[in-house]
Amino acid sequence: MSLAFDGFYRGKNVLVTGGLGFIGSNLAIHLAGLGARVTVVDSSIAGCGANGFNLDSAAAAVRVVACDIADTEQVRSALEGVDLVFNLAGEISHIHSMLFPERDLQINTVAQLRFLETVARFAPRIRVVYASTRQVYGSPQYLPVDEHHTVEPADYNGVHKLAACHYHTFLTRIGRIDALVLRLSNVFGPRMALSIPCQGFLSVFTARAMLGQPITVFGTGQQLRDPIYVDDACEAFLRAGMAVNPAVRVINVGSPEVRSLKEIAGEFSQMAGLPAPELRPFPDDLKAIDIGDYYTCNSSCQRVLGWVPTTPFRAGLDNTLAYYAGRLAHYLPDHAQGRCPLHP
Repeated sequence: MSLAFDGFYRGKNVLVTGGLGFIGSNLAIHLAGLGARVTVVDSSIAGCGANGFNLDSAAAAVRVVACDIADTEQVRSALEGVDLVFNLAGEISHIHSMLFPERDLQINTVAQLRFLETVARFAPRIRVVYASTRQVYGSPQYLPVDEHHTVEPADYNGVHKLAACHYHTFLTRIGRIDALVLRLSNVFGPRMALSIPCQGFLSVFTARAMLGQPITVFGTGQQLRDPIYVDDACEAFLRAGMAVNPAVRVINVGSPEVRSLKEIAGEFSQMAGLPAPELRPFPDDLKAIDIGDYYTCNSSCQRVLGWVPTTPFRAGLDNTLAYYAGRLAHYLPDHAQGRCPLHP
């Protein structure tokens, strides 16, 4: 983690929504390590990746409030004395959003609107950093994708996350909060949810590698991605939290290292001692929401945050598999009974 934060977060009261989930828990741990007083708000909605074990290494330093971000009274209480808000609550699954669109609407828009209205009322003009997604762009018309690219989401998750982005930027324009929105590429690393289906290809690849199961890639395998290691994603949030009068409010964040899905799967397979990945045709439900190639233009990240992600993919993968090696029972509990919940 960069020394750029030395002293900035020490003693600050920070609220992290979705802090029992993948990125949120990593961010909460980093904040506690920087001397912040951290409160996590998480409703542990089934299927969204909350895992109490994620905060095991910082349990004594992080206060957890079990509530929905739409619960005005409990959120109001959690906001008392808070200096910054990192807003990572939400559903990330594109497939789940297509199967259960009203559920995704409730989690990613209605709850977000209620939360932001509570923040604007009881902690006016506070800095809020929101976790958005590259999925809002849909199928890229050009590469790398910058913030000026048209937004044409390929699924309900992208539509609803885009609406939440507009809530943040609208309330900022009228002076009620002070928000930045980070549109993240595919994030991977320790504390991903491995036992919940439809959380993305990186969690599936990780689970199969840890279980010694061959990895499958849908399509040609030539689709390009720029997976970003979770520590780099956390650094982006931390830098956004301390940015002074940022020139732009929506920032793409992805790795400068671009690889095909086949190459990514091959790295997982090689490290796990598995055979080469198998290519299969796209199932109809996945083909309908596939976006083809995607990788990020980090120019705004460089200009506004003074930084771009730096962790090489292979180093991040080493760290990821090493983390799960001694903790798999906390992430694939059904494996103890000889059954992997991702592939029953």
